[in-house]
Parts: sequence; structure tokens; C-alpha cells
Amino acid sequence: MNSLVIGIDIGGTAIKMGCFSRDGICHKSLTLPTPQPATPKAVIEVIEETISILRKESQTDNLGTIQGIGIGVPGPVDAEGRISRIAINLSDWQEVPLAESLEEKTGLPVVIANDANCAGLGEAWVGAGSQFKNMIMLTLGTGVGGAIILDSKLFVGHQGTAGELGLITLNPDGPKCNSGNNGSLEQYVSVQAVRRETGKEPLELANLALAGDKFALEFWQNYGRLLGAGLASLIYILTPEAVIIGGGISAASELFLPTTKAEIERRVLFSSRSSLQLLTAKLGNQAGIVGAAKLAWTKFSDR
Repeated sequence: MNSLVIGIDIGGTAIKMGCFSRDGICHKSLTLPTPQPATPKAVIEVIEETISILRKESQTDNLGTIQGIGIGVPGPVDAEGRISRIAINLSDWQEVPLAESLEEKTGLPVVIANDANCAGLGEAWVGAGSQFKNMIMLTLGTGVGGAIILDSKLFVGHQGTAGELGLITLNPDGPKCNSGNNGSLEQYVSVQAVRRETGKEPLELANLALAGDKFALEFWQNYGRLLGAGLASLIYILTPEAVIIGGGISAASELFLPTTKAEIERRVLFSSRSSLQLLTAKLGNQAGIVGAAKLAWTKFSDR
């Protein structure tokens, strides 16, 4: 019988799960609402129950045997992939021994990572970044997350918290950020930044721009310049082969990516951006569970 892993993406409103084989194919998936309040006990219980269902169905349908579990969580994780340190959109979620708790309940090995890191892993595995060994991903959503893939491996730093690409400083005198910084990239290119700047949702602004609205067109031009300025710093440091843009705002990428690319070309020496590709993500809201599955395969492939 084939081997499978389960990839899980824990969000504030939904928990996504899927069974994956080594080739990145999802054989079974489901989405369930995140319990409210989303306390560690409630979330772990729901995940345990759903894993039990997936294991039984996988065996009944002769899909394979579950070998391990990978989980993406919204917040920082320790370097060993065991503890979810904090998740601000979940309740009472601090220093949660998530991997250990689920291992005790399921008998399966578990590894966890930040959800943006999982999205980056997913895109690097079977998405827009699958042709590259060195890439970065930026997720433009409510906040701005990031992932760094170096030599085909997820880079998380010595404490597990590297890759907070949205928190780099763009303007030292800019709006205050939840991180304690001022003028972080997140304060200029996130959904919340768009709302603060315009009073409108990104989709509304995109539709206005596509209809020829002058204000909306100018907004997306400026948005592209700001994103390009932020990416320029990251490109100088990491010189990736590709930058993958994901998250909800990436749906409007045709309106700002040309300007972003021009800004990068203006700011970054050719030697640091030679052959660089600027691409939009392919996996959409499935990137998290795909990357969580890749995390599990990478960790438990020798078992």
C-alpha cells in the first residue's frame, strides 16, 4: 500500500486538510470551520477527530497508509517545528506544544511551521516556484507573510522565525506596525494598508482600475512602486531566482506587477537580479496544505 502524509492549514475561520502522496498529488481533502473560540484544546480535538476520519477513509479506499502529519499555523514556530509560539487570530494561543499533543493523540509523527512558510514550500514543490532552487514568496493578505527557499530547503533561521519579509522597514517614519516597527512593508502593501489608504477593498479597487478609473489606476501604480522598493532590499540580500507573489491581493497582480518589475530594475544592480523572475502563485488557498504536506515528507521521508 502507498504511503501518504496529511497536510493541515490552521486558519482563524477554517482548517484545511488533505492527504498527499510523495509526488504532491492530493488524494482527499476537506475544509472544516475553526472552532470558536479557537482555543488550543478545541482546535486539537477537531483536528484529532478529522485525522481519524481521513485515516479510515484512506484505508477503506485503498489510497494508502498515513505516515506523518505537517501543520501550518498562523504565527511563529520554534526551530524544531514542535511548538506554536503565538497566533494572534486564535484564542489563548501561546507556547502551544501542538506537535507533541497531536502525536500523543494520533500516534503519528507531527511537524509544524508558520503558514506563510508552508505556502512558500507548496509553491516551491508543485506550484509557481517548482523550477527554482532559490526563491522567496510574499503573501499579500490581511498582513504580509513571507518564505525563503534556499537550495530547495525552507530557511527558518536558528530560532525558527526567519522569513518575516513583510516586517522589513520601508519608511522609518511610517504607520505603526503591530510588530512594534514603524513603516514596515506590511503597512503599505497589505489589505489593511489598502483599506487605510483608500477606504476601499482591493477587489473593488481592481475592478475600478480595470474600468479605467483614474484614482484606482494611480493607486495600483504607486502600490507597485512601494512593493518593488521593498522587494529590492530582499533581492540584494538573497539574490533569488524567483519572487513568487501570493495572497488575496495577488489577484490584482496585472495592475501592479509591471510597475513592481520596473521599480526592481531601477533599484537593483543587474548583477543581483540577472535572470530574476517575478511570478504570481499558482496554488491559491491550497498552498498551505500542500506545503504542510511537503514539510511532513521532508521531515519523515526516512521513516
